[in-house]
Amino acid sequence: MTYFLTPAKSNAKTAKTSEQVESVILHLAPSDLSGRDVCPFASSGCRSSCLNTAGRGTMETVQSARIRKTNLLFDNKTEFWRLLVDDLARLEKRAKKKGLSAVARLNGTSDLPWERMREPNSGLTVFEMFPAVTFYDYTKIPNRRNLPDNYHLTFSLSEDNETLAKIELADGVNVAVVFDSEDYPSHFMGHPVIDGSQSDLRYLDPIGCIVALCAKGKAKKDTSGFVRKAA
Repeated sequence: MTYFLTPAKSNAKTAKTSEQVESVILHLAPSDLSGRDVCPFASSGCRSSCLNTAGRGTMETVQSARIRKTNLLFDNKTEFWRLLVDDLARLEKRAKKKGLSAVARLNGTSDLPWERMREPNSGLTVFEMFPAVTFYDYTKIPNRRNLPDNYHLTFSLSEDNETLAKIELADGVNVAVVFDSEDYPSHFMGHPVIDGSQSDLRYLDPIGCIVALCAKGKAKKDTSGFVRKAA
């Protein structure tokens, strides 16, 4: 068990592809739960529907650990990065041993611009430090362009950013949409819809599509408009 990065098999969605890739997720305390905001563009609907408490997230020990990690990022960047880099190095080693690709999602329950964040001592981004690792995330932060070749982003629709989502789609960025059922429409916002629940490996999705996700947990009771009607 790693200290910072959760192995794919511990997450219901990423476990579906655990035989295809060696992957991990970094879980921080979402929004401003830790006292530091790591989701600057989160809407009220997103906050209330967050999957932070899904699965093992219901455990107090897990929540405490996520808060500690988040505060460590702000209070002691050197130690945070040391632990992160150590875990990513172990990820690469495991992947090589199994003959699999190494994949990491650093915003499992956060939305940080990792392309702008640098390891304190080397001044390198995580993408420069681990060029053989494929990184991907969902984001509500608009206009993130000129990304590293090994970093893929999918924009996330909420109840208040549809205009931004349309701009992202026009620029070739896929948009994830949470629907109230798995009876997904064939098209949404003028783009073809694919089922995003079968795999979390968003970097493999075709360009120019809507990634349909089904509401789970708290999102099933959403009334803000964050969750869209499938039909």
